Amino acid sequence: MQLPEQVKIVEVGPRDGLQNESTPVPAEVKLELIRRLELAGLSVIEAGSFVSPKWVPQMASSAEVFSAIDPKPGVSYPMLVPNLRGLESALSVGVKEIAIFAAASESFTQKNINCSIEESITRYSEVMEQARQHKLEVRGYVSCVLGCPYEGEIATDKVAGVARRLYDMGCYEISLGDTVGVGTPLKAQRMIDAVAQLVPVEKLAAHFHDTYGQALANLFAVLQQGVSVIDSSVSGLGGCPYAKGASGNVATEDVLYMLNGLGIETGIDMNKLLLAGQYINDHLQRGSASKVARALTGKD
Repeated sequence: MQLPEQVKIVEVGPRDGLQNESTPVPAEVKLELIRRLELAGLSVIEAGSFVSPKWVPQMASSAEVFSAIDPKPGVSYPMLVPNLRGLESALSVGVKEIAIFAAASESFTQKNINCSIEESITRYSEVMEQARQHKLEVRGYVSCVLGCPYEGEIATDKVAGVARRLYDMGCYEISLGDTVGVGTPLKAQRMIDAVAQLVPVEKLAAHFHDTYGQALANLFAVLQQGVSVIDSSVSGLGGCPYAKGASGNVATEDVLYMLNGLGIETGIDMNKLLLAGQYINDHLQRGSASKVARALTGKD
């Protein structure tokens, strides 16, 4: 069994984790969460998104949050942008890295950003052109890679096709999202096999939600294929406003425990990560969704 010696964890808690929360999270709380994640050793922390506050009110403070970050050497703070207007907002506060998001499902794309897959690619080609002019790094997301809440099964060649188009447009990395958490290990491996025929596997990341409790098993399966970047969310925060029933992202604490057990280096301190999770859960007034956090802290 071949596993990577090192894995980069992309912390999506402050953006993907919080975007679906009904409890308001003030900018100062988001900033303290980001600070604690930095202290834990996370080198990539998704700080927010420039989407319409009408549709995702939790992200309305993203400009304020990014402007107030005291950037640490070696840490990046990507911001999600859906269109040129979002990019303009990102540039206005000095963002250095952005993420764009497409989907392998026509229905999900319509529900999420009110256009077809083809229209979304056209829209992002304009964003990419502007990003190149401003020398921004761009990461690409593909949603619904292992299933869609509206269409069910998604063909692997469709996932691969969308991933390739984002890669060809200039995205340095493609994050493959099991948005509704319906995947299983064999399906995850077959999906990676298909995408890796068109995009180098070292340019792929796994972004798996844990709705059916399969996320860690799926991650272990794709690690064996050479995937060495994992998206996760502290305390298992998350969900998707356009995917009813989807639970949170796989918890960063659970991913770290698994990687530690496999002898894979991440540079992340578990104790400090637990404190970051406890901090945001105290604000949300609930327990952690991470089984590892509950076991290590004795809290339900």
